Amino acid sequence: MQGQDIALLLKLAIQDDPRVQSKKLAESLFISPSEVSKAMKRCVNAGLLYVSGTEKRVNRSALMEFLTHGLKYAFPPERGSMARGVPTAVAAEPLKSRFLEDREPPPVWPYAEGKVRGLALAPLYRGAPKAALWDPELYSVLALCDAIRSGRTRERNLAVELLRKVIHA
Repeated sequence: MQGQDIALLLKLAIQDDPRVQSKKLAESLFISPSEVSKAMKRCVNAGLLYVSGTEKRVNRSALMEFLTHGLKYAFPPERGSMARGVPTAVAAEPLKSRFLEDREPPPVWPYAEGKVRGLALAPLYRGAPKAALWDPELYSVLALCDAIRSGRTRERNLAVELLRKVIHA
């Protein structure tokens, strides 16, 4: 599995239409169509995605189980130094409004067009910051995944609960 596989599954899970074209997925995730194809094959092999013709259905319960118990081990948080970027984890909604701000710099995905300075946290995949700024719903689920990967226990538990509601698992 790769980080873009998780982003693909999350994007499909929050979509209303299971017949989304791979080309549209590639554009919205800022990855190439061939990467979408490879990611779908990996997800099918892992039992996280079912593909039948043009229809793509996420195995929501298996995805939630992986996000809850395996995400932080398969994609451990890679932290860096102060950087300009896009807020993530507890520094982004839907978690930001639920926790008091502490005096520590917020976690950010390093991104030249970002507007916040904080501690760098490597995103699940390279195109995540750009895709997140393009799609607010994807942004919130990617930020929740980062809270699972890098957050404290309370933050992780709330992130899992909110993801479960969004993914309908």
